[in-house]
Amino acid sequence: MSDSDPPVVLIVEDEPDVAETYNLWLQDEYEVRMAGNGSDALDLLDGDVDVVLLDRMMPGLSGDEVLDRIRDGDSDCRVAMVTAVEPDFDILEMGFDSYLTKPIRSQELHETVSNLLERSTYDDLLQQYYSLVEKQATLEATKNSAELAESDEYGQLSERVEELKGELSGTLGGVENDEDFIATLRELSNGDEH
Repeated sequence: MSDSDPPVVLIVEDEPDVAETYNLWLQDEYEVRMAGNGSDALDLLDGDVDVVLLDRMMPGLSGDEVLDRIRDGDSDCRVAMVTAVEPDFDILEMGFDSYLTKPIRSQELHETVSNLLERSTYDDLLQQYYSLVEKQATLEATKNSAELAESDEYGQLSERVEELKGELSGTLGGVENDEDFIATLRELSNGDEH
C-alpha cells in the first residue's frame, strides 16, 4: 500500500441498513469493505485493513469470536467494537481498541476511526496504554462507583493503567500531572507523523 492510498476500514455488521449508513459516512475518506457476518469478515481481512468496525452480536461467528481470531492471527489492525450491548466487566479480557455503544453518530464514528489510525503509529506500550484507558473510560461511563469499587477486575485494570502511565512517563522524562502527560503523548505522536 502506498502513502497515497486511503486507509482501509472493514465494516462488520449484520444489519444491512446500518452497514450502508457507516459506509456512506466513511467512503469519502477511506476505502471501505463490508461484511455481513463474521466468516465474511475474516475472508476480507488482509494486511491492507487498518481498522475494523466490528458488531458484537451477529449470527454465526459472534463479534467476540471474530475479535479473538483477529488477535490470534497476524493482523496488525485496530478494532472498534460497535454494538448495542452495554459493556460489562467481561470487556476487560477482550482485545479491542475502542468500544462504541449504538446508536452512534457520524462524528463519533469518524473520530473513532481517526483516533485508531493515529494509534496504529504508536509503539506497543503506548497502544496498550490507550486500549486499557479506553476500557477504563467505557466502564466508568456505564457503571456506578459502587459497582466499580466492588470489581476486582476494575481495580486491577486501574493499577495496570497507572503502571503503564509510570513506564511511559519515565520514558518521557517524568511528567507531573495528567494534563502534562496527555499533552506530552500528543506531542510525541504528532512528532512521529512528521
